[in-house]
Parts: sequence; structure tokens; C-alpha cells
Amino acid sequence: MKYLDSPGVNTVEDVSNAKDESKSNDTVYKEDCEELCDVKIKITREEKHFMCRNLQNSIVSYTRSTKKLLRNMMDEQQTSLDYLSSQVNELMNRVLLLTTEVLRKQLDPLPHRPVQSHGLDCTDIKDTIGSVTKTPSGLYIIYPEGSSYPFEVMCDMDYRGGGWTVIQKRVDGITDFQRLWCDYLDGFGDLLGEFWLGLKKIFYIVNQKNTSFMLHVALESEDDTFAYASYDNFWLEDETSFFKMHLGRYSGNAGDGFRGFRKEDNQNAMPFSTSDVDNDGCHPACLVSGQSVKSCSRLSNNTGWWFSQCGLANLNGIHRFPGKLVSTGIQWGTWTRNNSPVRIKSVSMKIRRAYNPYFK
Repeated sequence: MKYLDSPGVNTVEDVSNAKDESKSNDTVYKEDCEELCDVKIKITREEKHFMCRNLQNSIVSYTRSTKKLLRNMMDEQQTSLDYLSSQVNELMNRVLLLTTEVLRKQLDPLPHRPVQSHGLDCTDIKDTIGSVTKTPSGLYIIYPEGSSYPFEVMCDMDYRGGGWTVIQKRVDGITDFQRLWCDYLDGFGDLLGEFWLGLKKIFYIVNQKNTSFMLHVALESEDDTFAYASYDNFWLEDETSFFKMHLGRYSGNAGDGFRGFRKEDNQNAMPFSTSDVDNDGCHPACLVSGQSVKSCSRLSNNTGWWFSQCGLANLNGIHRFPGKLVSTGIQWGTWTRNNSPVRIKSVSMKIRRAYNPYFK
């Protein structure tokens, strides 16, 4: 029995107990480690699933934005192509019109140089030399009373007895009528084609002593029909009054476009306006077809006319070329068909003496 209680025996037992305890601890640690690993594996799987979902969402979002970007780019490219196509069509129309103008000038029977025959105006020339010989239509030099210089004009010696001084003509849209006051004052364009004679020159002609002039407006529609408006007393005030226009009695089949249908449409006794010299009566603004307008000239593509809030007539409006179809901004609102204004492609304004004091 003493032998069992010896220190050696205790040491053996302690070692044995330590081994058992170590085994027990290893088992617990192993179990804890396995549980921890399972948790980590579970977390890693969830993170992977989360990352996959985010990646899928990012791919879907990127795909959508890329498709939208491509659609926008394609729309912009198509818009650019449409614009370029319209520009090409417009250039082709311009080339065609220029070619026609060149051929017209080559074949034009009218003289290309002014006839060296002076007179006060075309009526005076017609009455002076017309009694001696046939007076052809064409360019002449006139020197009206009150003018400080002679200048060239186009005389129509054929229409209704002749003697007409042409003060404005629109044919094909080659001449630009989007001009400032100084151009409308002095005149512009080609007397053998499209032109505006000039406010000063018109003033000198119609304000000669002992004379009165009638105004004739000839209109041609895009479907080749014709109409006209005549006024038996046409004259202008001077430059200090901005060449205020005055008209007599109307006759014709195009309607009185200058006076219009309403009081506010009346352009008679109105001064001339351009985009840089505004006399249209829209102060501070006027209502045109429900639109607030501060400048009738700007509304009419910066052309000049006797505007009145803004009125129904503007024979200086621009020609437009949408695609291959020629449409026009020339207006004479009283010439209607099926309750709509007729689309005008050409127009001329000419004046002739209503009374000639030299040949009664």
C-alpha cells in the first residue's frame, strides 16, 4: 500500500490525467475550429453571392446606359444626316436657279446696257420718244425732278400701254432681301432680275411737280395663276418721315392687301421699317396670331416693308427652299383660295404717271 502512495505513482497519474485533459482540449479546439470555419465559409459564400448580384446589376445598368448612349448617338447622327441632306438639296436648288438665271440672261431680249435716252421717268420717256418710234422695254437712264443725280431703271413699255417704272421685282429668290435700312434706302439687286429700286429713288420719281402716280402690284402664284392690285394715287413722304406711304383707291382681283381686313392691318400711311430701323407700331409689342412680336421685320426674316402690327402684305419676304419644293415668304394676305392665303412665287411693283402735264 505504501508503494501505491509513492511519489512516482502520483507522477504517473498526473501525466495520465494531463494527457486526457490535453486530448479533451484538442477535441474542443477542433470542434470550435470547425464551427468557425463553417461560419467563415458561410460568410464567404454570402459575400460571393452579394458580389455576383452587384456585378450582375452593374452589367445590366451598364448595358442599358450603353444602349441609350448608342441610341442617342444614332439619333444625333441621323439628325446631322437629315440636316446635311437638306443643305445639299438647297444647294442643288440654288445651282439650278443660278443656271437658269445665266441662261435667261444669255437669251434675254432686253438690252443689257442702258438705252442712252434720258427722261424724268419711264412715262416721260414713253411719251417723248414713243410718238416717233416703238419704245422697247429695258434699261433706261432717268433724272427725276428733285434728284441730285441720274440713275438707271427698268422700264416696262409693253404692259397696258407701257410707261411703267419698275420699282421692285421678285422672281426666283437669288437676290437677298434680308437687308438693313441703308440698303433699302439706296436700292439693291439686278435691274434685269430681282431688285429693290431704293426708297430715295422712288421718292424722287413720285414727288415730281404736277404729277401723280398709280401703283400696280402683279402677283403670280406657285401654281401659275395671276392676280393684281392697283392704287390710283401712290406717293411717299421724305426720309425724315421714314418714307411714309400713301395710297389712293384700290382696284383689282387680289384684294387690298395694303389695307387688309381689320383696322390694325392697315399699312397705308405707315413708315418703312427694317430690322435696324423699327417703325412698325409694335411698342412695346403687338400680338400676331397669338404670338407677342416686338419687331415685324425680325418676324419676317429681317426684310424691309411698310409694316403695321405687322399687316397682311410683305412683298419683300424671302423665298424659302425646303427640299426641292419652292415655297415663299412673300405675303399678300387678301389673295386667298379656300379661305387660305395663296402661295406667291413672283411679284412686281411698278408705277406710272396717272396724269402727264406735258402731254395732255
